[in-house]
Formats: sequence, C-alpha cells, structure tokens
Amino acid sequence: MREICVIGGNRYFGKRLIARLVAAGDRVTVVNRGSSAPPAGTVHLIADRDDEKSLEEALGPRVFDVVVDQVCYTPRQAETARRVFAERTRRYVMTSTVEVYEHEDTAEPVGEDAVDPRAVAVDTGLPWDETEFLDAHYGEGKRQAEAVFAAAPAFPYVAVRVAHVLGGDDDFTGRLEHYADRVRTGKPIAVPAVNHPATYIHVEEIADFMFWTVGGEFTGPVNAASHGSLTTRELCEAIGARLPEGRTVLEPVETGEVSPFSFRRSYGMDNSRAARLGFPFGEARAWLPRAVAETLGTDR
Repeated sequence: MREICVIGGNRYFGKRLIARLVAAGDRVTVVNRGSSAPPAGTVHLIADRDDEKSLEEALGPRVFDVVVDQVCYTPRQAETARRVFAERTRRYVMTSTVEVYEHEDTAEPVGEDAVDPRAVAVDTGLPWDETEFLDAHYGEGKRQAEAVFAAAPAFPYVAVRVAHVLGGDDDFTGRLEHYADRVRTGKPIAVPAVNHPATYIHVEEIADFMFWTVGGEFTGPVNAASHGSLTTRELCEAIGARLPEGRTVLEPVETGEVSPFSFRRSYGMDNSRAARLGFPFGEARAWLPRAVAETLGTDR
C-alpha cells in the first residue's frame, strides 16, 4: 500500500486521480482548506498550504511515498512545500501547465527543454498573493514554482505540464459553453486574424496520466498532451454536430479580446518524452466528439 498525499484535487481531473488511487489500494491523504469534503475513502487534513506552520501541524509525523500538488501556483507556495515535504516524501509531483511556454512561438510542438526551470529566475517579492496579479501572470507563477523545485537537486520532483483539458460533465471553465451559445444562436465568434491550433488532453486521460506519473520513477518536466492538435474551427464543428440548427460564424479580429481556445500563436506541446517513458496517449480528434457530448449534455 502506497502512502500518497494530494494537495487540493477536489474537482475535475484531481478528483478523478484520487478515485484511481483509492481504487488501486493506495492510502490517500487529501490536504485542503476544508471548503469542501474530499472523495470517500481518503484521510482529510485541513490546512492552509500558504501557512507553513498550519501545514506542518496538520501533517504531524506523516511521511509519504509520493505527494501530488494540484494547486501550486507561485514560487512562494513552492518554497513552503519544498521545506515542509523535504523529509516527508521520496517524490513530489507538481501539476504545471502548457502556459509555461507562453513566450514560445513556433509552429513545431514545443519540447520540455524549451523552458528549463533551472534557468528561470525566481522573484518571491512579487505580489503573488494578489489575485489580479496572479491571474495575469499564471504562466510565470508556474515557471517560477517549477524553478524552486528544480533548484534543490536532492528534492526529486516532476512538473506535469498539462495541455488544455476538455471533457467531463463537471468542466467548470465554461469555455465549450461559450462556443455552444454562439453556435446555437449564430452569434459571431471572435478569433485572431491568424488563428493557431493547440494541443489538448481529455479529462480522463490526464487523470490516467497523473496516476501513471505517481507510479513512475522519472523526474523533471514532462508534457502531457494527446496526439494531434485542434483548431477553433474543429472545436466548433464538433459542437455544431450536436447543434444541427446552429451556425458557426468565425469573426477574425486584429486586436482586442478573442474567444477561449483561439490563439495568436501556436500552442502545441511535444509529448514524445512521456511516450518514450511508456504512456499511451490517445488521438485528440478521436475523443473530441465524446468530450463535447459530456460537457454539453445529450440534449444539446
């Protein structure tokens, strides 16, 4: 029986990961602020992960085989976690994001070495506790959090750089709904004048990937994305197949806000490292109709 700690993880692919761990017979400890109950079959510890003393007291003498950190967004949080868990776990898995590559602009899928966390400067003096600042610097916060873990060679960490996630009836982002509303009514969908594709991953596949990562031995950054990229038009076509009375009207704009999942630069990740390590990714185009059906429901 493995001892696994999950920080956060109460929704979307986090709760699916926990279900997989429990089903596998692992003893799962969930740490959160207590705003929602964790999945059944887990040990629940209430702590503020930003408060080092609170986290230490909640954990007590517990040690773990693996820690999965679903909610590490800033270098401050990473520094606290590294201090608290340095002697408590043999492996630390951080959920990172494709947004760490926000400054890359290439038509080729981007590999992990494009952003080396050991070369990323860390500035804990920035206003990371201000919501507006954090929202505007999401990718930078994740980059610097990775850098904090990478700076400690004796701290075995993995940074799972997750592609855009689709699917599930509990998709809380509202991004597919944005398109469905416009396709249903024929309203224009604002997209960049040059609209680039992106890589995606199904919610069940990223839960499988995280579970697989927990059982692995590799360290460092790893990209998690299904094979193939999708365009905004392909997303709309999949939605339109469920809304035959609707109409897709893409409206290119030079400046200003555009619709979610429409990009002024390429957003593709190279998943070959994870594939070489043995993870069997699916094809994004194969699961896209299923993802749309799950999120929009069978009656829409």
